[in-house]
Amino acid sequence: MSQYDPLIDSAAARLGNALRQLGLRVTTAESCTGGGIAEAITRVSGSSGWFDTGFVTYANHSKMRWVGVPEEDLQQFGAVSEPVVRSMAEGALEAAGADLAVAVSGIAGPEGGTPEKPVGTVWFAWAVRDRGVLTQCRRIQGNRRDVRAQAVLHSLQGLIAETEKLAVNRSA
Repeated sequence: MSQYDPLIDSAAARLGNALRQLGLRVTTAESCTGGGIAEAITRVSGSSGWFDTGFVTYANHSKMRWVGVPEEDLQQFGAVSEPVVRSMAEGALEAAGADLAVAVSGIAGPEGGTPEKPVGTVWFAWAVRDRGVLTQCRRIQGNRRDVRAQAVLHSLQGLIAETEKLAVNRSA
């Protein structure tokens, strides 16, 4: 159990409530979190009402095959990059037929970091159907478990923010 689990549980419940109220569905495209975002979402009772598909695209060939990441982007920018998470989010949104998507790719460690992309570098993308994609890079501190847990939490928080924007737009 991680120290972040209560925060993750709370965020997943809040997200589920918002998605249920708005009648929306979410999907995930995950690399370094290894399905942790999908697992957190499905901890919430009734999650089948807003979640039915998640993609764990840990390997580059899986990113290309399942969520349509261009091979050129992987070669030019690497898996941990803005173009790749953007493509992951857009591809997952289309493949799952969802309304919202989150994608994450990063270096959880302890190996794999470089001076340009040290351990803890994580790229995020949140896509909303017909509204575009928001991307963000964070440098997360801690061990492998901490980096992954914080990436899951941040992913959920970003989805909550996007659902809140949608709710405001609907009520305006």
